[in-house]
Formats: sequence, C-alpha cells, structure tokens
Amino acid sequence: MKDHPITRRQFMYLAGGAALYSMAPVSLFAGTTAPENAKHFIAEAVSKQTPCNVPALTRKIFESAGGMSRFISKGDVVVIKPNISWARTPELAATTNPEVLETVVRLCQEAGAKKVRIADHTIHDARNCFMVTGAGMVARKTGAELVFPLSSMMRDMNLHGHRLNVWPVFTPLIEADKVINLPIAKVHSLTGLTLGIKNWIGAVGGRRNALHQDVHQTVTDLAQYFKPTLTLIDAIRIMIANGPSGGDAADVKIANTLILSDDPVAADARACSLFNMPPTAVGYIQLAQKWGLGTTDFSRLTQFSVAL
Repeated sequence: MKDHPITRRQFMYLAGGAALYSMAPVSLFAGTTAPENAKHFIAEAVSKQTPCNVPALTRKIFESAGGMSRFISKGDVVVIKPNISWARTPELAATTNPEVLETVVRLCQEAGAKKVRIADHTIHDARNCFMVTGAGMVARKTGAELVFPLSSMMRDMNLHGHRLNVWPVFTPLIEADKVINLPIAKVHSLTGLTLGIKNWIGAVGGRRNALHQDVHQTVTDLAQYFKPTLTLIDAIRIMIANGPSGGDAADVKIANTLILSDDPVAADARACSLFNMPPTAVGYIQLAQKWGLGTTDFSRLTQFSVAL
C-alpha cells in the first residue's frame, strides 16, 4: 500500500500516541495538486552582473518556475532548511548565502505563509552560527523564526531506510506543511560534494560520526524520508577546496548561480557541473536515483534557464 503525505496537523495528532514511533515514512512533497505523472522541473539562473544582485536573481528563478505561490499556499507553515552548520562568514562559502535565505523567506511570506521557520542542526555552537552566518540577521529583518536545535526538539522516528531505521529527527521539519531545502554547493572530503541530499544530515540528531559511516547510503536514507517541496541550491559562491568547513578565501569561487527543482536528485545532478564533475562521481546521487527519489536525466524534466 502506498504511503500518503502527512500534514502538520496530522503529525500533531499522532504525536500523542505510540503510532508516531512506528508510522510509515513521512512525505513532505507539496505537489499534491498535480497528478503523480506530472512532469517535474528544473531551473537554473545565472547572473553576469558584478556585483550580483542576489535578491533579484533569487526572485527571477522562482518567477521562471511559476512563482512561489505555485508551491506555498496561504496559511502554510514553511520550514526552510539552510546549511548554517559552521560559524563562517558568507564570503567563505561554507554556509547558505543570507541574501538568498532572506529572499526565500520573503517570497514565502508574500505567498501567504502563516509562519516561516529557519531550522538547521548545526555543527558549531548554534548561537555563534546564527550570528556569524547572517541567519540571525535574516530572522530579525523578516520576522521568520530561527529555531534553536534543542535536544528536546528531536523525536525518534522510523526512517525505514536501507541502513537507518529509528533515528532522532528535528521536529520542525516534520511539523511543517511545506519544506524548502536550501543548501550551499561545496566540496566535501567524504562524499566529493555536499549539495541538497547531503544537507539532510542537519535535519536529524544522533551521532554524526555514525551517519558518516557508509555515508552515501545514510544520506540517501535521509533523502528518502525528507521529501522537500523544493530544493534551491545556492551557488552564488561555491567552495572548491577544503570542504566542507573551508575557512580561506582561496577555497572559494564566484559562480553567481542558483538551481531550483522539485526533483532533489536532478537539482544535485545539475549542481555537479559547477565543479566539472559528472553526477556518476557522487555516490549518493546514484543511490538516490536507484531508489526512485528522482532522476539525473534532465530530458525528463521541464527545463528553465534565466539570466540577469
């Protein structure tokens, strides 16, 4: 029997009972108004301007895909999952660009979202990460809620993965009506690249060193559980060496690119080209395609390309 998406309200109802612990995989995919055979899309936006007008580029890529209101409905509680795990300034490309983050928050609000939350289980001290990465300033400017990753906000859930079963999950991401995955594109010492699928490690608790054992399979298990409404890959600045934490301006390349898709595998596959790598070089992309989470065949998607 096919599993059906669970809404935030259904989650809150189930949270009071043992059913929460053993329930089937949660789907957060927002496209319930479209038939299952509807063609998914991928969009890429590139700026040739110096300096890049990041808010304008972010708005333009959403416009190319039909606007944020195509994905976010009035009254939705939206969680944005950036990568703000490291206490690094935006110039070092270790964390999601705060201008991209701010614009996505504002677009959700303009689409009628009831509440927008920003959530990531950071590696460095969360308060320091919020301050240094600019995420705290985004929350103050927009009124979005920046969620502190307390241990009390982790709940054991059955991921039904090939390697991961019961694991602590950061609850804002399963209480939401819609989820937007907003990673930064960078190299990674274990996986080659860290993009959207790898970003789900910041959506759970538990022992990170355990998650990094058989890492391609574990992050694919997480991607099988967390099905975002959209993936927006921030490639304004990309880290091309010493990832994932970096720390030197020499590790950074200006790409002024954004990639948006409702297919998480396609989004990651397209981002590989920024590093002159084929998708076949990244194990978790291949596993995610194998397990039916998306495609690396762009001809199967509606494609948009925009420039600024």
